[in-house]
Amino acid sequence: MFIDIPNELEAALIDLPLPTWALDGSFLAKATRKRYRTELTATPRFEETAATLRQALHGEGGGYAVLRLGNLAKALGADDDRFLRLATGFAAEVALPFSPFPRWPLWKDIGVKVDKDPGKSSGIGYNAFHMDLVNGTLPPDYTTLLCVRPDPLGGGPSILSDAHAAVARVSQDSRTLLAEPAYHYGTFFDLFGVGEEYKPFPILDGSAPGEGFVRFTAKMLERSELRQAHADAARELAEELVRGQVSFMLRPGTTSS
Repeated sequence: MFIDIPNELEAALIDLPLPTWALDGSFLAKATRKRYRTELTATPRFEETAATLRQALHGEGGGYAVLRLGNLAKALGADDDRFLRLATGFAAEVALPFSPFPRWPLWKDIGVKVDKDPGKSSGIGYNAFHMDLVNGTLPPDYTTLLCVRPDPLGGGPSILSDAHAAVARVSQDSRTLLAEPAYHYGTFFDLFGVGEEYKPFPILDGSAPGEGFVRFTAKMLERSELRQAHADAARELAEELVRGQVSFMLRPGTTSS
């Protein structure tokens, strides 16, 4: 789950002159991905580290990964373009990086706003378990967060949980309800690459246990009108996500997916 960069790879990456990326729409361009892969795979132990990252995300008992790039961030500057290119190169080893928000760059800055809803992105309260863009027909497989600076007041722990493992622990009756298109949450506008609006949507896509996308957001339990049986099933899943959670602080240069 927590992946450190080998010393020899760190030393090589500090001086690696990756070019500025190009986008094809909101997706990382194929030529950029090819160039990054060529440059990165020539560095010592990169492929080994990338394989460990993929295994953490795809392997049994995983579902998320925390990649520690702190020494690189310190050497290059966590918000420096050279460091962002390296972070993008690692992300491209797992999936095709893109931004679903046309008005924002590939890496969207998320600050802190004391006057915003505390439970939403950039708010200062508890942001309940959720997957992004649950109401799109093609939600992204991963969301990647990159820490560039710590909270000076010591707040902001990240909380992660293995959604498929949590699903496996809920009752069969609840899984049946979770597979019904009875849930809805959020708005849908000015988005790119995530399909059409899916409303209502199922939490489970009907695939075999451990497969498929889990369209879950605990926020709908407080902010959407749901039938009691469907709400109870979603609460059972929320409880299992909390039971399996891990909490940690992201440090500058640390990325989680």
